[in-house]
Amino acid sequence: MNRFLSSQTKKIDAKGRVSVPAIFRTVMARQSIEDLYGFQDFLYPAFCFGGPDILDRYERQISTLDPFSPRAQQLSLLIHGGGSFFRLDGEGRLMITDLIRDYANLSDEVTFVGRSDHFQLWEPSAFQRMQDAARAQIASAGATG
Repeated sequence: MNRFLSSQTKKIDAKGRVSVPAIFRTVMARQSIEDLYGFQDFLYPAFCFGGPDILDRYERQISTLDPFSPRAQQLSLLIHGGGSFFRLDGEGRLMITDLIRDYANLSDEVTFVGRSDHFQLWEPSAFQRMQDAARAQIASAGATG
């Protein structure tokens, strides 16, 4: 398995750490990901994580734009200004920093959500609401399409 799949809710410990699901750690190991690049999702109140290649992908996209264009500036603001590198500790835990906690509105639990080439951290009820809304939208489009 080389993709981040499924979702799982975990408790954040008193020191602000959360154990990354074993299945996600397996994907990281298979892809030789030691450093995670994390950034604020563009659309959702979620924090995204992937290997350094995800940062490279966005930087390649930015490099195709006029560096002074509003689009290039916006992407850089989100990718560079809203992100950072992270590393799991020896126990496979991720530190939930203030940047993550504030953006995803996390308190004592977090839902890990696989998104194929990356994963996201969501506040559990926000993820459930968004998943329910997506399901309803897909069902509605299928019924009329």
